[in-house]
Amino acid sequence: MCDRHQKLIRATDEPNFFGIDHYGFPEAGEHPADPPGYYPEYFSSERFQRLGYHVEELRGGFYWVTSGGYDAAFVVTSDGVVAIDAPPTIGENMLAAIEDVTDKPVTHLIYSHWHTDHIGAASVFGPNVEIIAHDITKELLERFPDPNRPVPTVTFDKDHLLVVGGVTLELSYKGENHCPGNIFIYAPAQKVLTVIDIVSPGSATFMHCDASQNITGWYEAQKQLMEYEFDFLVAGHHMKYGTPETVAASIEYFQDVLDGAQAAVDRFSRSDALVSILEGAGWDQVFSGTENWINSMANFATKYVLERKSSNGQLWSERLAGVTTQTKYHAYTVLESIRLERPRPNYRLRGENPPPFLT
Repeated sequence: MCDRHQKLIRATDEPNFFGIDHYGFPEAGEHPADPPGYYPEYFSSERFQRLGYHVEELRGGFYWVTSGGYDAAFVVTSDGVVAIDAPPTIGENMLAAIEDVTDKPVTHLIYSHWHTDHIGAASVFGPNVEIIAHDITKELLERFPDPNRPVPTVTFDKDHLLVVGGVTLELSYKGENHCPGNIFIYAPAQKVLTVIDIVSPGSATFMHCDASQNITGWYEAQKQLMEYEFDFLVAGHHMKYGTPETVAASIEYFQDVLDGAQAAVDRFSRSDALVSILEGAGWDQVFSGTENWINSMANFATKYVLERKSSNGQLWSERLAGVTTQTKYHAYTVLESIRLERPRPNYRLRGENPPPFLT
């Protein structure tokens, strides 16, 4: 593992990276190369580099579309095409990918959730497509209108069965996870599961648990993925679709993150440890001390994860892409989830010099 993971901070106004002294983020420096096999063949192909998308049939007319950073999907039926999501980074390439394999029109569009990075190009399908989403997704899109994210025309609360041209899709809402309204979409005949922003196959996911809102629910959703009988997972991000094996690896990694974060909270979030760290910064520098307190926990959890051998004997940097850059952000988010969302073992007792408690 490389010793230098961050370049020195220096004030600069160069176009490639904006750096500032003392209180900014440093430019990422040397990190281990991503694991062999993480980048699929299509990624370096002349066609992908020229057109910016890759489309691949998973099974039985169910297709996966990727920009190499964002994923979407569509299903070809006898009556037309059902699209799932429309990321702006794919944009009109969704239409190109569909036209690569069929001349049937898009008749239905499913929103996985309301975030614009996954459905912000939905307008490319035109005004006549039927749009299916969760009730909460409709509520949010009505509250924050966007012409490129048309309001759903069909919504549901818990479960919805969509049958189009002989193809069945089972839509389910299991509660808030990545965000309110984020749904599970399952094609039982093809054994393809689509759940966005819960895992990123082959990598550590984007920082802060993919910017998820309910981390406890997000962890719960990981387990819910494995309740399905699937061979393929459309997960929303990065280089490849998922399999049960890659999903299991992601779940194991994030269990290590949770374990490391819990150990960090147990050690550094005690009231006596917090006071010690605040005193180190000085009582006229409470916010500096608070940052040191949080960073101590995040660093402890990061070290726990990155220096720990995983179940196959490899370090996580040898199994998943991005862990040396992303783990510290995940550690911060998960330890805050522990502090904010999960039960605490105790609280401050009245009186002078009370016994330590978790803050």
